[in-house]
Amino acid sequence: MRNLCILGSTGSIGENTLDVISRHPDMFKVRALTANTQVEKLAKQCHQFQPDIVVVANSQLANQLKDLINIKVTRVLFGQEGLIEAATYHHVDTVMAAIVGAAGLLPTLEAAKLGKRILLANKEALVIAGQLLMDVIAKSKSELLPIDSEHNAIYQCLQTSQTGNLNEVEELLLTASGGPFLNRPIETLDRVSPDEACAHPNWVMGRKISVDSSTMVNKGLELIEAMWLFKIPQERIQIVIHPQSVIHSLVRYVDGSVLAQLGEPDMRTPIAYGLAWPNRIDSGVKKLDMMKLTELNFRAADVVRFPAIPLAREAARLKGTAPAIFNAANEIAVESFLNHEILYTQIVQTIDNVLNEISSEPASSLELVLEIDHLARIKAKEFIKRISN
Repeated sequence: MRNLCILGSTGSIGENTLDVISRHPDMFKVRALTANTQVEKLAKQCHQFQPDIVVVANSQLANQLKDLINIKVTRVLFGQEGLIEAATYHHVDTVMAAIVGAAGLLPTLEAAKLGKRILLANKEALVIAGQLLMDVIAKSKSELLPIDSEHNAIYQCLQTSQTGNLNEVEELLLTASGGPFLNRPIETLDRVSPDEACAHPNWVMGRKISVDSSTMVNKGLELIEAMWLFKIPQERIQIVIHPQSVIHSLVRYVDGSVLAQLGEPDMRTPIAYGLAWPNRIDSGVKKLDMMKLTELNFRAADVVRFPAIPLAREAARLKGTAPAIFNAANEIAVESFLNHEILYTQIVQTIDNVLNEISSEPASSLELVLEIDHLARIKAKEFIKRISN
């Protein structure tokens, strides 16, 4: 029996996690659930799973939730302190880190310090503070299992190497669908609407991550994350367009072998893998019908169409605080785009501008990383104000 805290239970990863858990009540117990503002959805989850702790964004929402659930055994907390308390709860041994953005960093770090199993769906924790998080993982001997479909696929492929020797690996290949604008004329991208950017052809995701997928910022973040997860330099990580989203990523070995992980584009597969590791359990995902795979296409990622990729590579090369700057600027830019304040093409322009304005420095402490993150957000807002007037 594994005891879980789900950070971000009302998002798509959280809901899929609860779906997998519900299929195996003898294996998993939900001890803590957290959400931001979706109180009614969270209340339904509380009634079904009866957690010990539940967390929302603020005290007002906490009071609303108390009225909705009326469960005496469940403590209702709020804010960053509530998130940390949920993630470090002594009954919890496994934390699903699925809060989108920088907000999930602190509770993930605190859980890792206690040696809990971390199922990492929040890529920003590694992007913002990769060295810090990996140092904590090494010191506490916490288990870190990637839940992003691409990193989970690579993790599974690497498990076939009995020695686990990365010298056997020539390169990692991260696949990307290319999103909704793979074949759209580049000169029309400045007219993309938020709804168009959120209409992913293969995956069902939240609005922020859907925009990131369309700009390929998401793939840039994944490249940085893979560099830390697998201890491999960014130049040995390739991004490959694969529109069908059937092959989730590949590992090329020095002997000429290329191993791939295939499956339906359904996040319950990597979630189930992380929950049950090192075993496998039913995830509820339909079988991949190999007889219907008429073609699997691949192409190089066009950096003119997707200028976020070279920016991410440069941030990965610099390391230090550069990835935090890249991520923070993007979060502000995507929010502004979704609020109809800037054009779609100005998302990456904002990232580029902020990366040029703030010099990267060694990520020597969490305090420094958070300070730089804050500064990058200010610079992004200033740039957006200039270009939107």
